[in-house]
Amino acid sequence: MLLQHPLLHIHLLSQHSPALSLSFPFPSKTKNPLSPSPIRRRASSALRFRSIRNSATNGGVSETEQQKPSQQTLNRAYPFHEIEPKWQLFWDQNRTFRTPDDDIDTSKPKYYVLDMFPYPSGAGLHVGHPLGYTATDILARYKRMQGYNVLHPMGWDAFGLPAEQYAIDTGTHPRLTTVRNINRFRTQLKSLGFSYDWDREISTIEPDYYKWTQWIFLQLLKRGLAYQAEVPVNWCPALGTVLANEEVVDGVSERGGHPVVRKPMRQWMLKITAYADRLLEDLNDLDWPESVKEMQRNWIGRSEGAEMEFCILDSDEKERDIKIIVYTTRPDTIFGATYLVVAPEHPLLSSLFPVPRANIPCLKKSDLERTELQKEKTGVFTGCYAKNPANGEAIPIWVADYVLGSYGTGAIMAVPAHDSRDYEFALKYDVPVRWVVMPDDKSINESGKAFPGEGIIVNSSNTLVGLDINGLYSKEAALKVIEWAEKSGNGKRKVNYKLRDWLFARQRYWGEPIPVIFLDDNGETVPLHETELPLILPELDDFSPSGTGEPPLSKAVSWVKTTDSLSGRPATRETNTMPQWAGSCWYYLRFMDPKNSKELVDKAKERYWGPVDVYVGGAEHAVLHLLYARFWHKVLFDIGVVSTKEPFQCVINQGIILGEVQYMACKDQDGNLISADSTAMLNEYNLERIPEEKCRGNVVNPDDVVSEYGADSLRLYEMFMGPLRDSKTWSTSGIEGVHRFLGRTWRLIVGSPLSDGTYTDRTVSVDEEPTIEQLRCLHKCIAKVTEEIEGTRFNTGISAMMEFLNAAYKWDKHPRSIVEAFVLLLAPYAPHMAEELWSRLGHTKSLAYEPFPKANPAYLKDSTIVLPVQINGKTRGTIQVEETCTEEDAFVLASRDEKLSKYLDGQSVRKRIYVPGKILNVVLDRKNIKVGAQ
Repeated sequence: MLLQHPLLHIHLLSQHSPALSLSFPFPSKTKNPLSPSPIRRRASSALRFRSIRNSATNGGVSETEQQKPSQQTLNRAYPFHEIEPKWQLFWDQNRTFRTPDDDIDTSKPKYYVLDMFPYPSGAGLHVGHPLGYTATDILARYKRMQGYNVLHPMGWDAFGLPAEQYAIDTGTHPRLTTVRNINRFRTQLKSLGFSYDWDREISTIEPDYYKWTQWIFLQLLKRGLAYQAEVPVNWCPALGTVLANEEVVDGVSERGGHPVVRKPMRQWMLKITAYADRLLEDLNDLDWPESVKEMQRNWIGRSEGAEMEFCILDSDEKERDIKIIVYTTRPDTIFGATYLVVAPEHPLLSSLFPVPRANIPCLKKSDLERTELQKEKTGVFTGCYAKNPANGEAIPIWVADYVLGSYGTGAIMAVPAHDSRDYEFALKYDVPVRWVVMPDDKSINESGKAFPGEGIIVNSSNTLVGLDINGLYSKEAALKVIEWAEKSGNGKRKVNYKLRDWLFARQRYWGEPIPVIFLDDNGETVPLHETELPLILPELDDFSPSGTGEPPLSKAVSWVKTTDSLSGRPATRETNTMPQWAGSCWYYLRFMDPKNSKELVDKAKERYWGPVDVYVGGAEHAVLHLLYARFWHKVLFDIGVVSTKEPFQCVINQGIILGEVQYMACKDQDGNLISADSTAMLNEYNLERIPEEKCRGNVVNPDDVVSEYGADSLRLYEMFMGPLRDSKTWSTSGIEGVHRFLGRTWRLIVGSPLSDGTYTDRTVSVDEEPTIEQLRCLHKCIAKVTEEIEGTRFNTGISAMMEFLNAAYKWDKHPRSIVEAFVLLLAPYAPHMAEELWSRLGHTKSLAYEPFPKANPAYLKDSTIVLPVQINGKTRGTIQVEETCTEEDAFVLASRDEKLSKYLDGQSVRKRIYVPGKILNVVLDRKNIKVGAQ
């Protein structure tokens, strides 16, 4: 998925940014008042431009500013408007890309290439979607042609909040809008010629699919990996609903600006923490981007440290029998702990500390806001103290926003001298700061900042408790503190994780029902029997929040009230639904066996197809989706459903596509163009958007591109823009370039158009043997394209084909064998054109399963060499010759060489000394040597 990007302003012609001195896209001849004048420097320029780079997903332009691309009909470089619908219909009717199911030949190698399936939004596809989809399609087509059984499916991650919000606003059932959106997405994908096996299409909203999502939940429940807990949520009384963290900004709802409070609520949780070590360790065996693996490692956040116990003191500073346990990764800094912080959710807060919850402002903040480093830290002193076990000091206990109840023990020992967050808080609330770690660079502790690094321990000795770590380095000191704590009963060694259990419930309607009931007489949780699945989502007319905190499903009274199938006792259904993550955690397995009604996936099919060989999608899914899917996969591995430890062997994150550049012209109130520099002196001025081309700054719709240039041009251009993993900027001139390449390919093979603009049904290729030169040119192209597809460097593969085409245009004749091989090379990239050319070359079957060309090493060697030429023993130049060149041929070439000919013209040759491949020495008759030639 493409990410949205804020407007990025680049001041062109800036003397401060010479690298951005870009050329402008306006005609140079002209009368255009916006053409920049090169004769004056910045201070006196008549106009400076602000270039705006917009995301292709959202141009950063209001709807009133957006202009729809013109429908100007171009002189088409080739008849793609006829070719593409023809072959799309052929593939559809013949089910060309259907992967055999029960009758598959498992002796052949397999290749499972998968896109992260999309959420079918109402906006449809944008040009960012085909970037990854084209890459996987090239790989799928290439592997089919290499004889692999290829699994290349597509489906829909169809549950989601946008459809439910639309339902609340309009009263339209989310299923109706979702199905409509799916139909549009499918039509758009087919128009781009992707070779998906549509027989395997799945959607997470279909009961036949979410039956198995519910079945997986029951397996988690059986194994104690699903449980219920009271969890603080973001409750908005005005909206009457729970909000996600990202829906809360500065303590109010993003929608409407209503106050939001933290409220404990019963939630389903999944115990992903039980798999933390395996999720961490198994990353090492995966062919994933190192950045993605590092993000997962950081999210899991394994750390080694200690749990330390701090006794709470009464008003007489005597120890009470209640202790606050803190987790720290730096036990070596315990002597520097000058206060404790407990999270607002800490269980001891309400019973021990006389602080009304209304006086704790951080309770209004979401976890997301509380962990943002740049946010100001806030807190309240509880009025209580605890004893530091290392030095015996009474230190204050605070409740603050920057400590989360979900991490560690929900309490920390604050060491402001050696933690930046603690330091900010201590300065704000005038808490003592004590240095206990001396850095190697002594100037650091005079910088006025915290020093979080390691060093020599100071100010850290208490003979009364038998602890002295002065003079030790941090790591050695930490081990000694842990050893002391375990012996004295003040703490213990502890491994901790940042990873928290997965909150798995949503107070929404549009999601998978959770298959449990609660007995009315005692509240016991009873899972549904597997034969009762799927538990189908009931129909509702009102999808709005209940206003009481109860999910919308609570309104389906006849559905909610039920009986236990085993005991017959009255019961109430769970009214929370699963999050959108649920359906996307295992869909890759269902593609292997989508019609199976008896089990999630047939074991033999899973053993053959698993794991996914290549998984392509956006980097925004690098953590949560991939982590949750890995967790479920490992559970399924443990219960024998799957045979591999990991679901995705190779993950590729495609880059994003940025919108084209626009220019902003500054005008005064009278409409006169002015310099952007002078706007600082004006109270009022206007910015006028000047689009470089018709689609600049707008959402680029692939339908419009296909209509103007064809699907093959779009596919080819998105691959030619740059390396797959890099971000790049959309350029209309760029797609025109690849469109011209396809037009030249068409004319080379089919010939020029007839007088009426149509083309013959044949090709201009000839049934003749190719020359050595032609074979070398072809096989170098084959080798390069093959190598670049294997390395997913599709842009350089296209470059190789362009080079071949340039060479081929210099030939007098084009042998059929050369042309056919080139068409097969082109097929993964531009399949519509390739199919049409293949047909015109006389073939009656699709080329989808034709063998991909293989390079012959014999034609890859460079057969020419550089031969030094000596005249009377002195080297006078070189000539280019064939390796098999004879002495006579070498002499003739030397005689024709512009530099060497002045030594040989009119001279009498006494003898020639020729060492093939090494040297040609011409010995002249000295009597006749020209004076000037010496």
